[in-house]
Amino acid sequence: MQQLKSNINIDFSKKVVIDTNQLEWLPSPLKGVTRKQLAREDLESGHATSIVKYQAGSHFKRHSHPQGEEILVLEGVFSDETGNFGPGTYIRNPPGSSHRPFSTDGCTLFVKLNQFDKNDLQQVRVDTHSTPWQRGIGGLEVMSLHDFEGQHTALVKWPADEVFQPHRHFGGEEILVLSGLFEDEHGQYPANTWIRSPHMSQHHPFVKEETIILVKIGHLPV
Repeated sequence: MQQLKSNINIDFSKKVVIDTNQLEWLPSPLKGVTRKQLAREDLESGHATSIVKYQAGSHFKRHSHPQGEEILVLEGVFSDETGNFGPGTYIRNPPGSSHRPFSTDGCTLFVKLNQFDKNDLQQVRVDTHSTPWQRGIGGLEVMSLHDFEGQHTALVKWPADEVFQPHRHFGGEEILVLSGLFEDEHGQYPANTWIRSPHMSQHHPFVKEETIILVKIGHLPV
């Protein structure tokens, strides 16, 4: 099995598109926990964005998050001493926090490490399966997950045949396609595709089938 690498996709001036279905699972420091690397600055201490899989019974020792940790539970149940978090749970652990995570029956997570503003200290737990959607632009439905000084994270539900207005991304945009097929003039992005678009990039997105995406904007270097 290949080993983890450093310095992957950390040039934030470039667009990155990764179909994570095509990536292999790589080992982590803990037996039973594997990862798909999307962006990584330094092996275990820097900026990192990954898909992480816990096998049943896996657990980490207590560790801290010097610059925060952001998680969306994709499958299974993720746990720590604060609770058990099923599919669709959005979690933010602020800078300086620590925990002992584990999974009794196994889980798959989207994880972002060491990417918080030092003043963004809110701890967040959102069950997106029970939180109501709010009306967005056109036929879109939006579920806000977190906002901090121009940075916004949300789920967006697109009805079939929805076409959004062309727009630019001040502070960049990051998308994880959770279901359906997301599209724009540059390509098609099936479920589990990760897209990171730089500051002031632009596109004209649309869908032909119902699609749900996780969207983060305003957080990349300007």
